Amino acid sequence: MHPAPSVIIFTTFSGLGFGLLFWLGIGMPAPTGWLAFVYFVLAYLGAVGGLLASTFHLGHPERALKAFSQWKTSWLSREGICAVATLLIMALYGAGLVFFGTAIKPLGWLGAIGALLTVFTTSMIYAQLKTVPRWKHWTTPALFLLLSLAGGALLSGNVGIALPLLVLAGALQAVAWVHGDGRFLASGTTMKSATGLGDIGEVRAFEPPHTGTNYLMREFIHEVGRKHALQLRIIALGLGFVLPVLVLLLLTFNLVVAVIAVLSHVAGVLTLRWLFFAQAEHVVGLYYGKR
Repeated sequence: MHPAPSVIIFTTFSGLGFGLLFWLGIGMPAPTGWLAFVYFVLAYLGAVGGLLASTFHLGHPERALKAFSQWKTSWLSREGICAVATLLIMALYGAGLVFFGTAIKPLGWLGAIGALLTVFTTSMIYAQLKTVPRWKHWTTPALFLLLSLAGGALLSGNVGIALPLLVLAGALQAVAWVHGDGRFLASGTTMKSATGLGDIGEVRAFEPPHTGTNYLMREFIHEVGRKHALQLRIIALGLGFVLPVLVLLLLTFNLVVAVIAVLSHVAGVLTLRWLFFAQAEHVVGLYYGKR
């Protein structure tokens, strides 16, 4: 799949923002006044900024509002509804903390649940796709949720919670890569099954369907060399999980250490997201002889 910058930014920063909203919603931490204002600004910059970035990948961004009407069948629509509801609820909860120094706990818990639901619906946009075997697996929503919670815990200063979540997320990411590498082959999708001509003999492409590129090739076919993919995986694991864990374990926690850990984690997740899309093979590639 084409690793568009807009969707990489979207999946990285919206997860981080909603992760922070989750921890704020359950009162970990429970800031008031200006400190609460800073926390909520960070959360909304991530959540809203990520959602806005995703609209740049739409063919007709002006029609984005129409997506809310398809909630019965579309995970994208469900994501939009969950996101808006969560942001509104958490705005009320945040207002209580900022202006009145009061935590309205039912609103906080409702907003926290909404934040997790938003991240889950985002993940299901990808995990539902039978045409992309690498994504259609339980590890996709599990990783989206773990990364969101781990990143949110880092931003919120919950070091004791962030450490095990980072270790668990890194381990699960490694598992997802190992199993994901063979999932396309295991799906049984071949040129024979794609064309329905397998009964009459061996099927192969006689010549390319056309001489130039088209929308399908630009969006659904992206080839990454194994050497580069391995290097990027090592970088992603190192920046996203190993370095933040070492920094938090070995250094006395303060604002500088927190910033280093967060920036390293974000850089690692951006790399992970690039690989998430770039290594996801769509079955349409078989038609163009790209596997």
